[in-house]
Amino acid sequence: MSNLINGDIPTGKRRVRLAPSHPLEVFTDAEKAVDRLIEIFEANTAFLRSRFNDLLEGQEFDERVRAFYPQVRIVTDSHVRLDSRLSYGFVSGPGTHASTITRPDLFRNYLHSQLSLLMKNHDVPILVGDSEMPIPLHFAFYDGTHVEGGAAAANLTRPLADIFDLPDLTVMDDSIANGTYEPVDGIMPLASFTAPRVDYSLHRLQHYTATAAEHFQNYVLFTNYQFYIDEFCRMSHELLADPDSGYEAFVAPGNLITQAGETEPSCGTELSKLPQMPAYHLKRADGSGITMVNIGVGPSNAKTITDHVAVLRPHVWLMLGHCAGLRNSQTLGDYVLAHGYVRDDNVLDQDLPTWVPIPPLAEVQVALEDAVAEVTGIDGYDLKKLMRTGTVVSLDNRNWELWDQSELVKRFSQSRAIALDMESATIAANGFRFRVPYGTLLCISDKPLHGELKLPGMATDFYKRQVAQHLQIGIRSVEKMRNMTAERLHSRKLRSFAETAFQ
Repeated sequence: MSNLINGDIPTGKRRVRLAPSHPLEVFTDAEKAVDRLIEIFEANTAFLRSRFNDLLEGQEFDERVRAFYPQVRIVTDSHVRLDSRLSYGFVSGPGTHASTITRPDLFRNYLHSQLSLLMKNHDVPILVGDSEMPIPLHFAFYDGTHVEGGAAAANLTRPLADIFDLPDLTVMDDSIANGTYEPVDGIMPLASFTAPRVDYSLHRLQHYTATAAEHFQNYVLFTNYQFYIDEFCRMSHELLADPDSGYEAFVAPGNLITQAGETEPSCGTELSKLPQMPAYHLKRADGSGITMVNIGVGPSNAKTITDHVAVLRPHVWLMLGHCAGLRNSQTLGDYVLAHGYVRDDNVLDQDLPTWVPIPPLAEVQVALEDAVAEVTGIDGYDLKKLMRTGTVVSLDNRNWELWDQSELVKRFSQSRAIALDMESATIAANGFRFRVPYGTLLCISDKPLHGELKLPGMATDFYKRQVAQHLQIGIRSVEKMRNMTAERLHSRKLRSFAETAFQ
């Protein structure tokens, strides 16, 4: 492997100065394998940062500088059929499977779990070492590592691209997740995302949510109204005050961290204005807490945020928000539990054709329905008075009410739709695409087809009354899913013919 050569190598008329090499090593212990991944990643990114600092200090460079992402690799030679109940943790057949890895410190627990399953299920060791995929300079700076933009611009006399590798979009696509990936040299991927694709999303998450990726929890709630965020903040501080809740901190945009037992943030930066999609995190030590993101209105935002949250491999994401009720039998404040979607959002058409069904996931559906019953105190047949299960339409036109009404009514009736919004189908479809369990519980805030629109005073009263209960239901459903095993929650429904091994 050419990238394992130490020192300088010629590349045409230019030479390349490589980071010290890390040849592939054999590991039979997952913890030691992850330790080695961390060691390699930190050494290689430190090499790039050091060379960049030399450049800023005026050192002349007549060579390119390059370091590589670490990789994990497994080689199997057996067609032995594994436990058919498994949805991940195994490779689809004999051969070589490998993936590049970034931020192994951030993904330590996840990597330990995935590598342990691979070694257990195949009884083969893991190989760890340098890959052949260069680390872009931009991705060598993360979390606390940064550079002052003004100083950099003033001291650079040559384009960065002449010296360092920059982000390459050709290795950041979603071909693996989309099922269109063509193996290189017969090597199959272990994970749905390449290291540069993960790095890209980690940087985007910080940009869109104003919180570091390390704060995101394994259970994610999305909403389209700030009212829900306000209530989530209030509930989070109540839970933090309860020593038996298991929650240890609350993080707001600006990485403002309030520890359990405290009433004010102990660190972070107060923001003068909120980011596009602010995120709030109610943290637990093992990452099984709750993250809530206000994605705003529209399928574009819904796709954007789920594209990036997906690289964190959460256990589930749920949409909690408001919708338009389409049935005359519904009343304002009723709940809608989606079990199907009409995808008129259009933002995922190139990645996931609309003819692909988005199935309901039994574990998520049951958790949501049980949570509604427990929080409202209504169950059995009477629950039908308050909640309806059915198809949700998601559109990309906020002013859909101005379309031809007779055509709308016909389409909604043929699809058996019971509610309409602009985000739910996108979030569910991206969950299906990225193998992240998903669910939708909406609350009816108006019924435009039946002339029921909220008057100004009614709107305020409605939000005060309904948001708290709706969010309480969402949190209760998360608690139920947290008590499930990962193997149960991550359904085989989401796995295609030839899947990657990592969850």
